Amino acid sequence: MTVELKQASKVIRGITHIKPTSLVLETGHFNVLLGQTGSGKTSLIKLMAGLDPLASGEIWMDGQDVSRLSTQKRNISLVHQFFVNYPQMTVFENIASPLKVAGMAKSEIQGRVEEAADILQLRPMLNRRPQELSGGQQQRCALARAIAKESRAVFLDEPLANLDYKLREELREQLPELFAGRGAVVVYATSEPEEALLLGGYTALMEDGYVSQFGRTAEIYRKPENLTAARVFSDPPINAAEIVKSGPTARLKTGVTWEMQGTAAGLPDGVYTVAIRPHHVTPIAETSNDVPLKGTVLVTELSGSESSAHFQMGEDGWVSLAHGVHPYEVGEDHQFFMDASKAFYFGPDGRLVA
Repeated sequence: MTVELKQASKVIRGITHIKPTSLVLETGHFNVLLGQTGSGKTSLIKLMAGLDPLASGEIWMDGQDVSRLSTQKRNISLVHQFFVNYPQMTVFENIASPLKVAGMAKSEIQGRVEEAADILQLRPMLNRRPQELSGGQQQRCALARAIAKESRAVFLDEPLANLDYKLREELREQLPELFAGRGAVVVYATSEPEEALLLGGYTALMEDGYVSQFGRTAEIYRKPENLTAARVFSDPPINAAEIVKSGPTARLKTGVTWEMQGTAAGLPDGVYTVAIRPHHVTPIAETSNDVPLKGTVLVTELSGSESSAHFQMGEDGWVSLAHGVHPYEVGEDHQFFMDASKAFYFGPDGRLVA
């Protein structure tokens, strides 16, 4: 089973929401759409689900052109970030609703509903109504409906966004197991890079209505093809600044220099952009080769076991993310250290060169 987009685009009232996009999504793993709010994740899901019309191109499912088919005829399931359940129905009736519409026999409906309820730990709640459930239980009900339907494709549009942290972590761990071996193409939209890494599989990085890179999630994280992809796949934002390369030496506008290694050292002299993720910029030197930086602290935050600091260095804003509690003072000049061995280098066209 595959979902394939062939130069598919979406235009509403003259505004392009999805630029011509070609993409093949397969079973056996999660297919993650990763991008910030407004990047086009939901618009792309609506196109694939048949909720919005194509402006151009085609959408194929399992070798069939479904571009002009209604949502119902595509045999898909869609789970939103909001708890979409029928308030007048019990949990059992909510899970069974698409099966009843399909005219399935009562005995088969019973079996499928109970199986999905057991997987999502909803069996004791089958006779309750959605308003009697917690937020996490309501979202489990929506997921159970998608599982019971046994759709060809399941679209999960930020399904955990409105849950509290503990429930989000719990369901995130369960999701791959819930859909494993079911033969459906699973598409999961999120704005959180960490979530994409935890789910694994393949990821499509989205920016301004187009896919900037698609491939195995871990490979994209380790080797973004361009600066746009690197920015999408970093939270907090990746640090990026212009450098001038002369011989093996890289120089920031502030005068900070370091010796480039490996492929980077062999690049032609010229102007490049260096990019490095915040957890490779720390307030404590971790190796003797770390590059010392100094900047004025603008914002600081303690989150769990990590400390982050946004600081200004010359014309550029930088971010440090480090384990432990670190004593930052807003407005002070603070010493940081960059592990240059973890840096990416991009050419003037934004493409990765080293």
